[in-house]
Amino acid sequence: MRIRKSAEARRLEILQATLRLAGEVGPDRLTTETVARDVGLTQPAVFRHFATKQDLWDSVADYIGKTMEAGWAEATGRRGAAEHRLRSLVATQLRLIQSTPAIPAILFSRELHSRNAALRKALFGLMRRFHGLVARAIAEARDATVFRDDLDPDDGAFLVIGLIQGLALRWSLSGRAFGLVEEGRRLLDLQIRGFTRVTATRTQNRRPG
Repeated sequence: MRIRKSAEARRLEILQATLRLAGEVGPDRLTTETVARDVGLTQPAVFRHFATKQDLWDSVADYIGKTMEAGWAEATGRRGAAEHRLRSLVATQLRLIQSTPAIPAILFSRELHSRNAALRKALFGLMRRFHGLVARAIAEARDATVFRDDLDPDDGAFLVIGLIQGLALRWSLSGRAFGLVEEGRRLLDLQIRGFTRVTATRTQNRRPG
């Protein structure tokens, strides 16, 4: 005998299927009919859980946001130096993208955003919150005399987020041919070297040019 799923479980199943399929076929090409077929429902049954397609995308944005913010909270809640929290934030974001490849596709979909202003606003707000967390970690590392005095935290955050976005795009175009988290850690190390204060000892140990 088949066990009937609760409305909450069915909604979650539809959301997760939407995210997975958006990563496979692209968010712009995804239809509710495809989602319904994937979860074994009729299209009208999907609309019993989500009144419109926009409602479905709004719920997807909310699901992505809650998932991201839970990861960010864990990363920023760890004890240790601000530089380590910065590394943890970036690694957390890259792990989320690696586990849910649809995230960058949804974030960068001009067609999807042009049709859904509410979705664009929600995702922009999400990225602003992430920017704030990264900037705060950079500011704390600067105040702790780890990062350079002339490093503006907002500028630093834009550079770090640009690194994440560029890497996610390269990973997607390559057919996910490399480890996103590992490559991100390597490139972040290079970025952090540019942020780090040059001490007198390091200056003295430089080889003559």
